[in-house]
Amino acid sequence: MKEPKVGLALGSGGAKGFAHIGVIKVLREAGIPIHMIAGSSMGALIGTFYAASSNVERLYKLVSVFKRKYYLDFTVPKMGFIAGKRVKDMIKMFTYNKNLEELDIPTAVVATDILKGEKVVFTSGPVADAVRASISVPGVFVPEKIDGRLLVDGGVIDRIPVSVVKELGADIVIAVDVSPIKVNGDVTSIYDVIMQSIEIMQHELVMNRQIASDLMMRPAVEQFSSRAFTNIEDIIRVGEVEAEKHVSNIYLLIEQWKEKHNV
Repeated sequence: MKEPKVGLALGSGGAKGFAHIGVIKVLREAGIPIHMIAGSSMGALIGTFYAASSNVERLYKLVSVFKRKYYLDFTVPKMGFIAGKRVKDMIKMFTYNKNLEELDIPTAVVATDILKGEKVVFTSGPVADAVRASISVPGVFVPEKIDGRLLVDGGVIDRIPVSVVKELGADIVIAVDVSPIKVNGDVTSIYDVIMQSIEIMQHELVMNRQIASDLMMRPAVEQFSSRAFTNIEDIIRVGEVEAEKHVSNIYLLIEQWKEKHNV
């Protein structure tokens, strides 16, 4: 029997993106297939890590890595104050140094060409290069250079890449928005200023742009800062709670698709 292809569009959001792990866990437990993934920034990181092995439990190993802040390799600020070599090494480790086309689940990674103001979508080539580009928060990470392009965070241009996962061939698109911002969060450093400013701008873009997904999940992450890498377990749980609310709706979408296509 023919089944609809279900795609996930995982949005950017810094630490709040760990809610994606909770969403994926619930979908797996509910027997809802994930045929393809598109992600921006943290959505790209979580998406590719899952797509590399289809192993949800392996994603939980990320918690200790981020809590130890192993990925922070500070450099003399010129284009960013985090060099990004350590985070690229971490990406290689969690994705077995694969190319995108070698992942278990077809996955697209979104980045932004900061010189041309264009969206760049990776569906092939080294996962580590693409994700390193996609998570490069402007002013925080040194931009990633790929094929002559200077690339930064995918969330700058496409925070929730619904159109990208549709282009991969998804029949049903589930979008996960982790953009809600924490109001009056602690802003005590230049890093905090940059991150909070970007969060505000991107949240406004999401709220004012029509997102044509079949189902939108919005985990209650507004209680967390995008820098809250000490609250990861709580953020994952928020993702689980949100996904659990939508399981029956996803079953319904699948049945409606089958009826429409006489399957």
